[in-house]
Amino acid sequence: MIQEFENLRDDEVQVLLNAPIHVAILIAGADGNIDKTERREAVEVAHSKQGRAREQLVEYYKLVGQSFEEKFNRMIDELPGDADERNKVITSELRKLNFILPKVDKNFSVKLYASLKDLAKKIAEASGGILGYLSVSYEESKLIELRMINDPEKK
Repeated sequence: MIQEFENLRDDEVQVLLNAPIHVAILIAGADGNIDKTERREAVEVAHSKQGRAREQLVEYYKLVGQSFEEKFNRMIDELPGDADERNKVITSELRKLNFILPKVDKNFSVKLYASLKDLAKKIAEASGGILGYLSVSYEESKLIELRMINDPEKK
């Protein structure tokens, strides 16, 4: 178990472990369609974070990465197909972080928040545009800042 999770309930740990998956689906599906490029990018970014994440997050991403692709695909199938409905469900899940992040080490929560925003940006840039540039859609740009999650650094 990750040291920062010691004082959390199991359901809170699950919210934390599902956060990158929810972010990936939120951004990839913002335009109503989760294409192959966005799926592949989400899985690749999640796996790359296992080795290249901020030091305090490496163990977290190793745990997330063990079942990321499986959970990602299952959640896509289980969540509403309509983008607006899906986004409401995911936003509600991500808002739970506002009650959980204050319970863990502040450095961990600040780094996790920054990492989730980085994940959102990389997935948004994964499809469209010219050689991957200028590829963030309007729908993605509205969500990429993850405003539903309070910035732990401002607490």
